[in-house]
Amino acid sequence: MLIRIDLQSDEPIYVQLFNQIVEGIASGALRPGETLPSVRSLAADLGINLHTVGKAYTQLRQEGYIQIHRQKGALVQPGPMPEADGEFFGKLEKRLRPLVAEAICRGVDERRFCEVCGRLYRQFGKGGVGA
Repeated sequence: MLIRIDLQSDEPIYVQLFNQIVEGIASGALRPGETLPSVRSLAADLGINLHTVGKAYTQLRQEGYIQIHRQKGALVQPGPMPEADGEFFGKLEKRLRPLVAEAICRGVDERRFCEVCGRLYRQFGKGGVGA
């Protein structure tokens, strides 16, 4: 899986890294049980601070996407992914809220907004965890 970091983005690097790994899992590019690069290796490959990679890996572990083993390193969660619970839906709504508001301000109707969401959902669903 190729990870691209945008150093000019307003989004923190660890968030970009977190999001891209979750996208890799959702799309099937990263399979359950697959080993991720070590913190040091990924930081060197991307030219970023190893603490930034560590922060992304910590968040991924806390949210149940990866496991960290002393000998094996970081692995994509080999078992079932965490269920969508109330906390997840709260986070989902919080992230979607400004996008919905911006879409409305730009004249995007609900049907078109839902089409875009559906298309993205289906793109990930073709090879990912739910497939």
